[in-house]
Amino acid sequence: MIRYNIHYCFHMVKVDGTVALKKLYNQKILLNVELIVNTKNYQVLEICVLLMDILTWKLKILKKENKKNNIFVREYYCYKFQMREDEINETLHSGRLFQQYSVDEHIKLETQRLDFFSFNPDLFRIEMLQGLIDILRLGERDASNIGKQTFLPVTFIGEPRDMRRCYMDAISLVRQFGKLDLFITMTCNPSWPEIKEHLLPTDEAQNRPDLISRVFRAKIEELKTDILKRNIFGKVAAFMYSIEFQKRGLPHAHFLIILTNEYKLLTPESYDNIVHAELPDCKAEETLYKLVLQHMMHGPCGKLNLTNSCMQKKKGG
Repeated sequence: MIRYNIHYCFHMVKVDGTVALKKLYNQKILLNVELIVNTKNYQVLEICVLLMDILTWKLKILKKENKKNNIFVREYYCYKFQMREDEINETLHSGRLFQQYSVDEHIKLETQRLDFFSFNPDLFRIEMLQGLIDILRLGERDASNIGKQTFLPVTFIGEPRDMRRCYMDAISLVRQFGKLDLFITMTCNPSWPEIKEHLLPTDEAQNRPDLISRVFRAKIEELKTDILKRNIFGKVAAFMYSIEFQKRGLPHAHFLIILTNEYKLLTPESYDNIVHAELPDCKAEETLYKLVLQHMMHGPCGKLNLTNSCMQKKKGG
C-alpha cells in the first residue's frame, strides 16, 4: 500500500494488476468512490487529478444530503431574541407586549418538551425499588412489563422530582460538610451600565427580560469566580444557590456557602471582617460610602420628605 499526499489523502491498492484509489476524508470517513484503471496506460498523477473532481462532486452531494433543514423551537426563538448592532429588532422594544410574547413562546417550548415524553413512553419507565424486588421474586425478567410509563423523568427541569433532587442534594452537602456559614443575596440592579446602554429612551428595564437575564447571568458568574476562585470569604468547601424572579421582572439569587474548617467564622471579630452594619468611612472608602447611600439607605421619609416612594397620600402620618 502506497499513500500519496497530493491535495487530498489517497490510498492506492493493487487489485489483479490494476490500481484502485480511494480518498480518505478527515482521516476517518472513507468516501465510497473508486476508479480502477490500468497502470500501463495512465500515470498516477493523472489518476489523482481525475479523482479530485469526482470526489469533490461526491462530497458536495453528501453535504447537501446532510444539510439540516429543521431547527428546534428553542434555537429559533434564541435567534429572534438576539440583539444585533446592524438591525433594530422591534419585538424587543414593544414594552409589556414583549413580556407576553416571551411567556407564550416559553409555553410553546415547554409543551414541546412535554410532548416528547408523552409521545415516547417506550423510552422511560419507573417503579419503586420494593416493587422491582417483588416482581423479580415472582420470576418476571422482561423489563417492558415492569413499572409505569406515564411520568416525568427527573431530567425535566422544574417538575417535582427535579425539585426534590435539588433539595436532597442540598441536604447531603450539609450532612457532609457541616452547617452553613454565609447566606448571601444578590439582586439585579436595573441601573447597571450594561443594561442602560442597550435600552432605548422608551424602554423600561422590567420589559426587557432577555437583556436582564443575560446581564444578570454574567454578574452571577463573576460573583461565583470571586467566591470560589478568588476566595474573598476564604476557601469554600461547598456552595449552592438558586435564582428567583421578582414580580416586577428583576431576578435575584440566594447563595448558601460552607467554608472549610480553617476559614470558619467562630468569633465576632471574624464576622466583623465580612459584615458591616454601619456606614463606611466617607474619606477612607469614598466609593463604598456612595454605594451604600445609594442602594442600602431608605429615606428620609415622613415629614422630612412627603414625596418619598413609601409615603401614602403624601401625608406625614
